[in-house]
Amino acid sequence: MSSDILLSAKNLSVRFGGVLAVNSVSFDVKQGEVFTLIGPNGAGKTTVFNLISRIYTPTSGSIEYRGQVLTEQPPHKIASLGIARTFQNIELFEHATVLHNLLIGRHTHSHTGVWSEMFFTGKVRAGEIAAREKVEQVIDLLQLQHHRDSMVAGLPYGVRKVVEMARALCTEPKLLLLDEPSSGLNVEETDDMAFWIQDIKHELGVTVLMVEHDMSLVSKVSDRVLAMNQGEVLAMGTPREVQNDPGVIEAYLGSVDDVSSLRREPA
Repeated sequence: MSSDILLSAKNLSVRFGGVLAVNSVSFDVKQGEVFTLIGPNGAGKTTVFNLISRIYTPTSGSIEYRGQVLTEQPPHKIASLGIARTFQNIELFEHATVLHNLLIGRHTHSHTGVWSEMFFTGKVRAGEIAAREKVEQVIDLLQLQHHRDSMVAGLPYGVRKVVEMARALCTEPKLLLLDEPSSGLNVEETDDMAFWIQDIKHELGVTVLMVEHDMSLVSKVSDRVLAMNQGEVLAMGTPREVQNDPGVIEAYLGSVDDVSSLRREPA
């Protein structure tokens, strides 16, 4: 695997009973880029995410990450390898504060034992101070200062989406998987999300692999895009190249002829 390739999926396929959900999908994610999967509902995008995060095991194919065969790793090791993710449906501890949710994200960096924790040794204290400093950096980056001590259950939906992303960042990932980050957000919140994603890439140096439906967000932040339909790859390239691909247009809007006729209609 090339030194600039962070993650490489080769001929990924997964079958659920008689349904072939992903069929021979291959792609590489380069270090430092935002790589986005798009496609209609049921295209297999989130299934690919679940293969990478080891929720599912591929029927065939492989995934390599930083020189390791990811499909040989148990699910509980994925975060410690430097991969973090968010979900379509927000997965936070609603009856805890924003700060406590973010501190949970530091769990993968805790290397103390039961006795050290029980007697609150110097190593434990130093670890907690370091964890708090990292969490505060993420709070500052995503401008969550006002919500630091708020209970998650009382926060607006858009803020909770940012909190979930913040918790993922607290694990200090090399690769961040964002599953439909703009889902449920209004136009202003989506613009803010684009801003955060660009900061995550440029200021933290985190590589982002994203599933997204909002093409305005995709165009703003993506370096490369892979379009899927019915579990297969339709096209790959820059956002403009993929949006102009005839196969992608047909998957989203109907036949290419229908789309052309619509474009010819007078305003």
